[in-house]
Amino acid sequence: MFEKINHDMVAAMKEQNKFTLSVLRMLKSALQMESINKNSDLTDDDVIAVIKKQIKMRNDSVLDYRKYNRMEEVTNLEKEIDILKSYLPEELSEEEVLAKIDEVFLSVKPTSMKDMGTIMKELQCISSRTDMSHVSKMVKDKLMNL
Repeated sequence: MFEKINHDMVAAMKEQNKFTLSVLRMLKSALQMESINKNSDLTDDDVIAVIKKQIKMRNDSVLDYRKYNRMEEVTNLEKEIDILKSYLPEELSEEEVLAKIDEVFLSVKPTSMKDMGTIMKELQCISSRTDMSHVSKMVKDKLMNL
């Protein structure tokens, strides 16, 4: 995935697409920083995690800019988010997430909220394809109804 980002960065340079180039440079910088922090090469899951973190930061900024009615910045940030999202794998549907949660519940057989950590650990395999805070909320709701 890192190679694809580098390839797209070169393509943006050749096309003189300054906006896309600046977004990809920021992303590459964040990826290099993460690689330095980890002291190793990044896996695709690591790259996805960094991209999601970058998207989250931009979404937070969008909220702030909307509060102060700075619509030009909001538009630019939304374009950046769209570019970053193009590197993420397709998100799982609600039904697919529920099916995976049900599968984990069958294997773990939770009895109370104390089993939340075990369940979430089992669900880490889908973390690159869905929002884990949403999954956590779904698991909590399911545990409450035991």
